[in-house]
Amino acid sequence: MQIHPHSQFEHSPNRHREEGLQRLLDGLIKTMQRDELVRQTTNQLRESLQVDRVVLYYFYGQWQGQVTFESLSSQEFSILGSTGPDDCFNNEYAALYLAGRVRAIADIELEPIQPCHRDFLSNMQVRANLVVPILIPRGLWGLLVAHHCQGPHYWSLLDMEMMQTGAKTLATDPNILES
Repeated sequence: MQIHPHSQFEHSPNRHREEGLQRLLDGLIKTMQRDELVRQTTNQLRESLQVDRVVLYYFYGQWQGQVTFESLSSQEFSILGSTGPDDCFNNEYAALYLAGRVRAIADIELEPIQPCHRDFLSNMQVRANLVVPILIPRGLWGLLVAHHCQGPHYWSLLDMEMMQTGAKTLATDPNILES
């Protein structure tokens, strides 16, 4: 058997291409699994809470983020891609959510909140909201948020616990921990 000096190099580009494709496929599978978990979680929460919208607000930078997933009772309530109130969400609020704060507002018209926060919520048709942090070991990954748009909504302890369970489910998923 004769070995050609170039034979190992002839297969090398194919092997690198196959390895690259496998990495790409692995990444796509992880993304699809993560996205499906988020979709199931937001849909189940919206149905259980009987609200108009449940969203995932993902932080891609230092307290900068956007709505990357939403479950809606009606398409008119879509805010997909919306970013947060840059002038409102600051280190002070971030520290509260990092500490595990759960914020429930039954009626934004009656709650004593900052005017910029009220305006931000009003512009998104929010009348009541419930916000729970998604905390992973390296910090605040995102916020799980329930919105009721058609009127006030009084949040029960069970509602808050369901949202916290949803946030913990997301926070412990390996595909989210790696993202």
